[in-house]
Amino acid sequence: MAMNSGRAVLSPADMAALRQAVPRAFGASAAVRLGQALGWVAFAGLITVCLWRLDASPQRLWHGLGKLGWLLPFMVPPTPHGWLGEFSYAMLQTLAMAFLGTLGASLAAIALGFLGAKNVVPQAVWHFGLRRCFDGIRSIDALLWALMFVNVVGLGPCAGVMALAVSDAGTLAKLFAEAIENVDRRQLEGVRATGANRLQLVRFAIFPQVFPVMLSHALYYFESNTRSATILGVVGAGGIGLHLIDRIRVNNWDEVSFILLMILVVVTGIDLVSNAIRWRFISHSLTANSHSGRHAFAEPG
Repeated sequence: MAMNSGRAVLSPADMAALRQAVPRAFGASAAVRLGQALGWVAFAGLITVCLWRLDASPQRLWHGLGKLGWLLPFMVPPTPHGWLGEFSYAMLQTLAMAFLGTLGASLAAIALGFLGAKNVVPQAVWHFGLRRCFDGIRSIDALLWALMFVNVVGLGPCAGVMALAVSDAGTLAKLFAEAIENVDRRQLEGVRATGANRLQLVRFAIFPQVFPVMLSHALYYFESNTRSATILGVVGAGGIGLHLIDRIRVNNWDEVSFILLMILVVVTGIDLVSNAIRWRFISHSLTANSHSGRHAFAEPG
């Protein structure tokens, strides 16, 4: 390496060594560029074949937009036509379905998440089998669970609550287990050094770390389940979805738009409240960790 006006100049041998050590820093080779081009061509071909098989032609899309433009004037102004009280009660039913379904799923997922975490239950066979159970539960959509529970417990919100709880339990259990597996091991070792047993280790070392993550996921699913509970009403699970599908069937589009606005307002409100709760608990957790860190490193007085 030589110096030229205060700048380092690499010799050809140094450049060759660098090219061999980090070839991507000097640009992709012709073979790599050819592979990337073929990959993009294959990707574009796959999209084209999928659109063709689904008959998603530009003419069909344009025709659908024309029908939507014809339909929109019938939705203005949104009007309940004397059904405001019944719509409000049905919206409360939908909220209750979403809340109870999310609560049941979250409570079940906490237990299942700890049982499915490698650092809590290290047996490989148990871990593999339980994770496959999570996959099986969440592979069935909530709408299909609602259809099954409607036949089991009958029409009404109870079937919707059970469908949401079972459907979300598998997904939340997987998310909770992954959060538990990623906890800070230093806190685990610190609590273990005090002579804590396995239950105390879970209570004082793992749960405080993962609780903000669990709460965040649960609040998001509560918001999402408010929309899902609307769809479940289509199959007889009660709530505002039952009124929505009835108005669509009889072409009362001004009432349809009113119900859609109600759902939008409720979901927006839930999102604002969820964000406030989430940030309150997250900031409290960060403050607690900061204080514990300062106390841990404080010099004895």
